[in-house]
Amino acid sequence: MNELSALEILEKLVSFPTVSDRSNLELIDWVENYLNSFEIKTYRKHNGDKSKASLFAHVGPQIEGGVVLSGHTDVVPVEGQDWITDPWVLTENNNKLYGRGSCDMKGFDALAIWATIEGHKSNLKRPLQIALSYDEEVGCIGAPPMIEEMIKKLPKASMVIVGEPSNMLAVTGHKGALGFTTHLVGKEVHSSILDRGVSAIMNGAKLIDWANQQNMSNKKAEQTETAELFDPPYTTLHVGVIKGGTAHNITSKDCTFEMDIRVVSDQKVDFWIEKYSEKVKEIESEMKAISTDAKIIVSNKSAVPGLRPENNGEAETFVRQITGDNGNHFVSYGTEAGQFQERGYSAVICGPGDISVAHQPNEYIEKSQFELGLRFMKNMLKKLS
Repeated sequence: MNELSALEILEKLVSFPTVSDRSNLELIDWVENYLNSFEIKTYRKHNGDKSKASLFAHVGPQIEGGVVLSGHTDVVPVEGQDWITDPWVLTENNNKLYGRGSCDMKGFDALAIWATIEGHKSNLKRPLQIALSYDEEVGCIGAPPMIEEMIKKLPKASMVIVGEPSNMLAVTGHKGALGFTTHLVGKEVHSSILDRGVSAIMNGAKLIDWANQQNMSNKKAEQTETAELFDPPYTTLHVGVIKGGTAHNITSKDCTFEMDIRVVSDQKVDFWIEKYSEKVKEIESEMKAISTDAKIIVSNKSAVPGLRPENNGEAETFVRQITGDNGNHFVSYGTEAGQFQERGYSAVICGPGDISVAHQPNEYIEKSQFELGLRFMKNMLKKLS
């Protein structure tokens, strides 16, 4: 296979409509074949039904202490968005590269693939690894099994650069993220005798009001040094979707809502899982006192640990040496960096593009940002050599 420029690789990656509700295997097949054509051994980790896969590889000496370039392959949907270009065709206009995923985060993926080929051709003294996951956009689901497989199959790297769009600045902390789907099952009666029924909606409202109370309490509490680095500087709870009920004069039998919790990184996400579970049990007990058939079912859709700032972190130091960036940067969205950190890697976020245009119609990456990312990769390879 002919060697491609980083821009040509990006063009290819954007052409695969790897929306999270579809398979990403066509993209994975292409990347695998491309790397294999340069005699780079690749590894896959499939999901349960083998409809998706993560892919990882190692180039350079077979020793520990290398650098991982980590990105995800999935993108968010384009349905209902007003695009001026074909979202699956990389289109350059006014020094911007338009296309779904061009910013989040196939721009970085393309640079990482390019760097892997270049690293394989170079005389690296320190190894380089690439890790491309699936289902990041729906809760960072694909990374943990991929990381476990990497630890089994490859010499363990010491640091990870997660290339989420950060304008090539070193982001050293992000909040953790929890996603719950809560389904309340009540008992239907006419609203004139509501004391004999169980309203799923009104009991669901108690849980939502509890979330409001937690927000107020968290906001008023004295913030830790780590929490102060975030905006807002506390854990937040939010319900964005709710549905239920059949009529205005019937106590609702069903209510389902989705809760999102953004956890400051010096708190464990497990703390909030337990805290919410306690409140659910309390409300469910009140419901069952009226009807033993009433219940609350909570599905934990996602639990992503935060990225904790490291004291003299190796990944942070490495990236700062290349970029020259000495600022403090923290974000409230979640990434796979915290998952790598949990497994013993030093982790930092640094990638091209502006997160504000991610997920938007007419998503783009500034060509200058892509070129800045390419320069970063070249300088990184020099350091590893």
